[in-house]
Amino acid sequence: MAIQAFLRGSSVVVSAPTSSGKTLVAESAAVATVARGRRLFYTAPLKALSNQKFREFRETFGDKDVGLLTGDSAVNRDAQVLIMTTEILRNMLYRSVGLASSESALSNVDVIVLDEVHYLSDISRGTVWEEIVIYCPKDVQLICLSATVANPNELAGWIGQIHGKTELVTSSKRPVPLTWHFSTKTELLPLLNEKGTGMNRMLSLKTTQLDSSGDNSYKNERSRRRKSRRYDDDLPSSSKNDMSSIRRSQVPQVMDTLWHLNARDMLPAVWFIFSRKGCDVAVQYLEECKLLDECEMTEVELALKRFRLQYPDAMRESAVKGLLRGVAAHHAGCLPLWKSFIEELFQRGLVKVVFATETLAAGINMPARTAVISSLSKRTESGRTLLSSNELLQMAGRAGRRGIDERGHAVLVQTSYEGAEECCKVLFSGLEPLVSQFTASYGMVLNLLAGAKVTRRSPEPGDGDVSQSGRTLEEARKLVEQSFGNYVGSNVMLTAKEELSRIQNEIQMLTSEITDESIDKKSRKLLSPSAYKEITDLQEELRDKKRLRSELRRRMELERIFSLKPLLEELGIEHLPFMCLEHTDSDGLQHLIPAVYLGKVDSLNTSKVNNMVHEHDSFALNKDFCLDETKSEHQIEPSYHVALSSDNSWYLFTEKWIKAVYRSGFPNVALAKGDALAREIMTLLLDKEETQWQKVAESEFGGLWSMEGSLETWSWSLNVPVLSSLSEDDQVVVFSETYQNTVELYKDQRNRVSRLKKKIARTEGFRDYKKIIDIAKFTQEKIRRLKARSRRLISRIEQIEPSGWKEFLQISNIIHEIRALDVNTHVIFPLGETAAAIRGENELWLAMVLRNKILLDLKPAQLAAVCGSVVSEGIKVRPWKNNSYIYEASTIVMNVITLLDEQKSSLLQLQEKHGVKILCCLDSQFSGMVEAWASGLTWKEIMLDCAMDEGDLARLLRRTIDLLAQVPKLPDIDPLLQSNAVKAASVMDRPPISELVG
Repeated sequence: MAIQAFLRGSSVVVSAPTSSGKTLVAESAAVATVARGRRLFYTAPLKALSNQKFREFRETFGDKDVGLLTGDSAVNRDAQVLIMTTEILRNMLYRSVGLASSESALSNVDVIVLDEVHYLSDISRGTVWEEIVIYCPKDVQLICLSATVANPNELAGWIGQIHGKTELVTSSKRPVPLTWHFSTKTELLPLLNEKGTGMNRMLSLKTTQLDSSGDNSYKNERSRRRKSRRYDDDLPSSSKNDMSSIRRSQVPQVMDTLWHLNARDMLPAVWFIFSRKGCDVAVQYLEECKLLDECEMTEVELALKRFRLQYPDAMRESAVKGLLRGVAAHHAGCLPLWKSFIEELFQRGLVKVVFATETLAAGINMPARTAVISSLSKRTESGRTLLSSNELLQMAGRAGRRGIDERGHAVLVQTSYEGAEECCKVLFSGLEPLVSQFTASYGMVLNLLAGAKVTRRSPEPGDGDVSQSGRTLEEARKLVEQSFGNYVGSNVMLTAKEELSRIQNEIQMLTSEITDESIDKKSRKLLSPSAYKEITDLQEELRDKKRLRSELRRRMELERIFSLKPLLEELGIEHLPFMCLEHTDSDGLQHLIPAVYLGKVDSLNTSKVNNMVHEHDSFALNKDFCLDETKSEHQIEPSYHVALSSDNSWYLFTEKWIKAVYRSGFPNVALAKGDALAREIMTLLLDKEETQWQKVAESEFGGLWSMEGSLETWSWSLNVPVLSSLSEDDQVVVFSETYQNTVELYKDQRNRVSRLKKKIARTEGFRDYKKIIDIAKFTQEKIRRLKARSRRLISRIEQIEPSGWKEFLQISNIIHEIRALDVNTHVIFPLGETAAAIRGENELWLAMVLRNKILLDLKPAQLAAVCGSVVSEGIKVRPWKNNSYIYEASTIVMNVITLLDEQKSSLLQLQEKHGVKILCCLDSQFSGMVEAWASGLTWKEIMLDCAMDEGDLARLLRRTIDLLAQVPKLPDIDPLLQSNAVKAASVMDRPPISELVG
């Protein structure tokens, strides 16, 4: 259908699952276009994917007819089929807006293929896809290939409205059916029921619990339960307490799940783990697990020898042992050459399991029989984030090889955080819609508004010739307002706002019905005067008693903290005691966590955690607690402590979360003479972790935070006993007499509240009064649901609110004020010319750097170092590495970066003045590494004891080369700087970081 639509002359949007043959549409279009003697441009979101498509198309069409265009190199750029990254095409179109293809940079181009067009929703890069559709000449056919999304009709409708006739072809059917599984410590079970409409009942947490505890204990527990009016589910209370423990006990090791996959002939598998470290650790864990036969091992050995001869510096020696067993890691920390090698071995069937981060799901051709998703959530800078249904299906889509497998398999894994219920919840939550991420940039504004260039005849910038005019602001506005977001907004906004207004009015009306005055008015009307007076007097008394109960509970907590403080200090001197932490989640589920106590944060030699606790507002503690005149505030102030749990998670907590402390624990002694003490070793391991703490629970007495441990802490956590093996007699929590007295007072007050409630229930008018209260409760629940609906609507409206033009005007004000372009006359000045021609995150900042005369005094390697400092965003030192060495930049480079920092500050101030938030990167941390490579150091020399991953350093060097390669092509740049940039790029572009293009 898609091919027929294309042959009819329409643009086409294809939305279908991974591996359903979308690329066939592009190949058919290429055949037809080449046959006509015309050209086709094929864009991909990733450079690695562009290289892959380049190789595939050359196999189909031959070397002569296929070319590749990247930021720093070109192969056969005049070929009829030209592959490129999406940003390259967008920049080509800037110069062609409003022109027919024959008059533009797209001469002889009939077709543009936008692969992975669902990237339109990507928060950092999505605007590029929208700009291409907006700027593309209308006589060029668009073929947009997308994964399955919720609103392909909106995408096709938008393209049809602004570009021309567009047909939509959708399919939800996979060519290879997909079966969902769930892996626990002991079993691999179907995730879904037989109809595929819900969760397999065998995976219910309740069933798992009853199986583990036995039916008899369940019945006995039920018979022992005291009757209570308080709502509870049908699980016994002790079972609720043990749920989290059961979930942790069901978490499988990598070997457990792999055993089932191998036994059921479900290999090869792509195994998604959301951290580089996790991928590498998994490979090490399986190094003794043999998945290859002798012939396959021999083939891998030969492949390794050939690769070592061809790319000796790209060899990842630490991964060789795993490769010979059939397992490998594939992530951004590896060199591109090594990743390509792993992909080749996997496609040849010589790697049975690849542990990969989610970037591998983005179109790289590594289909497998099985996709394993190790966790339903991943760590981000803001904490642990649940996968979206789109992300889950994108990864699962790797499973099932067309023409090879009858079925594909997606395996979800039990974790400490998620079980089968959560997996089904995400799976059945429905696809997410494409959301516009259209944003204005300096490059966009300059290229759309620029008219005549200034021919400088004198130092005065205004003394020039104007030969043509640029677009008016109104013309630019018409282009900007053609964004996908504005199209969706025009159709949905009015309806959404009307619905929101109706909901907010209803909330306001219902809220007025449950105020104290309203309830009092209804009570007075419904009850007799005597009954009304009796109930209102008793209700006032009840409120007073509840206030006192709350105060006693708070005092009880403070007394408990006061009692625990000296106990923890005393016990922690000679050994590391075991303890039990306790918290209740948002669903009312109680969690008991066995752990070994490390110590109070202030007393541990861990600067990273100490600084975090004392400097971040999230960890701030209330210091206004006071019990009585005999205890100072300092004594009662909660403190943060650290413990390692039995499931290998670090916990950061205050005394509030401690349920019990035990006499037994780890001896704080050295394992061998000369070794560090146990506490010192564990503290060192804690300090090596990346500080990605996730808040588990919070209270006025401080929060409870957790963070996953490492492979090195794993052996320690295995020795933390389960709670059932710790005797109550071993507990050493001895509370003060004052605490015991406060507990008794609290219990007594709680009983008084209970007795008063019963008394109220026996009053003359209670039956009628209860009807009023029940209606109020029902109304409160309705308000809660309406507010939730309101929040969802507001979120949706914010996403579709017309955007882009406000940012466009703000940026135009900056470029006008900084004299890059005169917005009134559209005359573009030299700074603007340079910025308009640059590709980068902040084109204006890059132009300001490259036009600075202080760069002319630098040698090529030093110039590279400075360029590296402005493109190092997102590059990090890896704290888990056993060293921390990074080459330092030369004094000259550091002096230049210091001077540039003043220039950066002035631009940031200007951006702040006009309400613009675009990053200005300038980081000298890695400049020395770039300078060392540009000076000719070998890869082995530069990576020796390096604190960076190979992939990170390669990425930084490639970004630097990309910027250097642009310099000779930029207008109004000093020839000396252009010459030095060419020399630096030439030296740097060498193996093992040189690009793979064929």
